[in-house]
Amino acid sequence: MTHSPTAATVTVEPTAAPPAKPTDNTATVAALRTAHRLQGRRLATICAALVAGMVALLSASVLLGGIGRIDTVDVLPAAFGMRTGLADYVIFQNRVPRALAAMLSGALFGLSGVLYQRLVRNPLATPDIVGISAGAGAGATTVLLFAPALPYGAPLAAIAGSFLVVGLVHLLSWRGGIDTYRLVLVGIGLSGVCTAYTNYLFTVADQHSIAVALRWLVGSVNDVTWDGVGTLAAALVGCVLCAALLSRPLYAMDLGDGLATGLGTRVSWARVAALLLGAAAAALATSVVGPIGFVSLISGPLAVRLVGADRSLGLAPLVGAVIVLAADVLARNAPLISPVPTGALTALIGAPYFVWLILRRRQKAVT
Repeated sequence: MTHSPTAATVTVEPTAAPPAKPTDNTATVAALRTAHRLQGRRLATICAALVAGMVALLSASVLLGGIGRIDTVDVLPAAFGMRTGLADYVIFQNRVPRALAAMLSGALFGLSGVLYQRLVRNPLATPDIVGISAGAGAGATTVLLFAPALPYGAPLAAIAGSFLVVGLVHLLSWRGGIDTYRLVLVGIGLSGVCTAYTNYLFTVADQHSIAVALRWLVGSVNDVTWDGVGTLAAALVGCVLCAALLSRPLYAMDLGDGLATGLGTRVSWARVAALLLGAAAAALATSVVGPIGFVSLISGPLAVRLVGADRSLGLAPLVGAVIVLAADVLARNAPLISPVPTGALTALIGAPYFVWLILRRRQKAVT
């Protein structure tokens, strides 16, 4: 008998597919956390440095200059209102309000400038360039010349003038959206109109009122009283709180209007609110210390260079406060140039920067 070999049955088990390698985001998450932590440390360090500089400048503003017959031991108590006579007048009634007004007005100018620069996405679109400060100055000058005793007349007139210019600038520059180049040109034109109006007022006012208004229009913190400091402090607190409420919509709008709308941001309302807030901040500062020029132009870009655009909204007021404080200390104590109005010194620094910005943007447009 022939036996045929039995075929061995080989069972081949299916090979299990290797498990999908999980996506390992650990390194990426760690890198992001490290970057965020470093950014936070950088922000804290810069804020601490600015605060320290601000405290040093406040001390210098109060202590520098001829003390006259005031005893050295009376200077510090007088700064807190604990002395009478000459020490109280020189230190507590003059130098302390002046230093605080410089700090608070600088913070307001810095806040207004960074709001406009972020909204319009143009470093030239600041309240003092697009005519908002000029409108505030025209309104406040009207009250200073013809109704100086009106309670809160200058701040209210400054806000009204700035809001009027805001409306006209955006109405005349609108072309299915905000044309930033046209906005700047229209703002410069309206600034000239407001200046012409102010000059006309000088032709019909008395000499004493003209002298007061002219000192104010240059931009100075020399004659600020405690009432003015109170106005600036209340304005800064209110504007900072409103800016904090608008911070999230502003961050969303940095991504583009379409994406911001998709994230639930009411873009049109947020933009109007931010524009009015920036105008109010500039107007309230202008109503007390005058149109101190170019502070709002410089503060925002410096804050962006220090901490980036996302965090510039919170840092620009500190930068503006330091700029105006430093300018006032130099305007009062620097050799060869002092005493000069604070606004004259900020214009001396800011005007070349403004020209450089225009030339740089022109070169970019050509290339």
